[in-house]
Amino acid sequence: MPSAEPARAVSYWLAAGEPARAPALAGAATADVVIIGAGFTGLWTALRLLETDPALKVAIVEMEHVGFGATGRNGGFCQASLTHGLENGLRHYPDEAHLLHREGMANLRATVDFVRDNGIECDLEATGELSLADHPRQVDEFREHVELATAHGERAVFLDGDAARAEVHSPRWTAGAWHPDSCVMLDPAKLARGLARVAHERGAVLYEGTRVTALERVAGGIRVRTAAADGAPGEIRARYAVVATSAYSGWLGRLRPLFVPVYDYVLVSEPLTPPQHDAIGWRNRQGLADANNQFHYFRLTADDRVLWGGFDAVYHPHNGVGPAYDRRPATFERLAANWRRTFPQLADLRWPYRWGGAIDTTSRFTMTLGQTMGGRVVYALGYTGLGVGASRWAAGIARDFILRPESDLLRLRFVRSRPVPFPPEPLRSLGVETVRNELARADANDGRRGRLLRTLDGLGIGFDS
Repeated sequence: MPSAEPARAVSYWLAAGEPARAPALAGAATADVVIIGAGFTGLWTALRLLETDPALKVAIVEMEHVGFGATGRNGGFCQASLTHGLENGLRHYPDEAHLLHREGMANLRATVDFVRDNGIECDLEATGELSLADHPRQVDEFREHVELATAHGERAVFLDGDAARAEVHSPRWTAGAWHPDSCVMLDPAKLARGLARVAHERGAVLYEGTRVTALERVAGGIRVRTAAADGAPGEIRARYAVVATSAYSGWLGRLRPLFVPVYDYVLVSEPLTPPQHDAIGWRNRQGLADANNQFHYFRLTADDRVLWGGFDAVYHPHNGVGPAYDRRPATFERLAANWRRTFPQLADLRWPYRWGGAIDTTSRFTMTLGQTMGGRVVYALGYTGLGVGASRWAAGIARDFILRPESDLLRLRFVRSRPVPFPPEPLRSLGVETVRNELARADANDGRRGRLLRTLDGLGIGFDS
């Protein structure tokens, strides 16, 4: 049913109001490290640098405002996984998967501690995550997954169909896997603004409304040329630069082969009434997701709205990102229809917020980290939807590249290796769309992967969701 009010294209998290912006860069400045992008990766990198060396001069330049990109448009699931799930980690890094799993769990605990220790009010709820099966074939897969997670030291609980439906009332569920400790729910925009506050308190300088126009290697470091919204030029000279623009990183040509930005779309409802909440159950307020290739993720906000997203994943040619792609009525209607199919008792739920945002993904479905331009530029991107949590860990790696080159983590194959690059256009668009169609076909074919997906699996290309 259509909303009673016009649906807003802005993210629900960002619609709450934007704080006063920091000034744009005007003229020349210097820094030890300049960070490009004030999303989670950039803000955490500033904090990780300053916790190691409080005397550093750290500058952050942001084209729009804090949290403008994927940081302010995601579902607010802060997950422990660094590898897009334990199974994907074992597939690509069997010798390192146990360590990476342990690192991810420790990173999540450190994130929660940081939020609490620094008084960041971001509606954090340590509810865990509940994965839900909606096909009989997935029941045994869920049992095996819980056994695997338990073997790697994680607390995980298998739910049969009755128990899953008792948690969240939908006739579709055939099983569930509850991970109480591997995910927290939060408001990502509030978290980003809190991180920016703490970074400022610790000495970082933020320039908003400042677009990077060029990145140049110069004697002793890097020069970042910029332009403010009014066209005023600026520049920062620094010893190092960190590219933290994730799905918006196509501006740096040498990073373009490493990722594709794929648009994901989200609905947020009006607040549930008590009878509506009773009708759906969900008393433990976990973050939820189904287990299909084309999957939905969903959660409750602090004010008891339903956030319902996922399913479609849309690539726009030439790594296209921008406001023109934030609205996709066909996807919004498909999401609403899928909601009604899953929760017929709340078929009349209204959705006043509808938006899209770009997810940066690599061919192995895990982040990629590295250095370029003679080691003076560090980058981290490709979180494939898990950047709310994994960005803090990646920021630690960026810090180590600059300040702690002896770190054992830098020797991990997870850090040193690169994903299979994406081809140039038009093959890139053709390849992404073909794989997307094959994943949808696998869902419709009882999960059986066709020849193309099996071939990609054999090549170590991880399109599994």
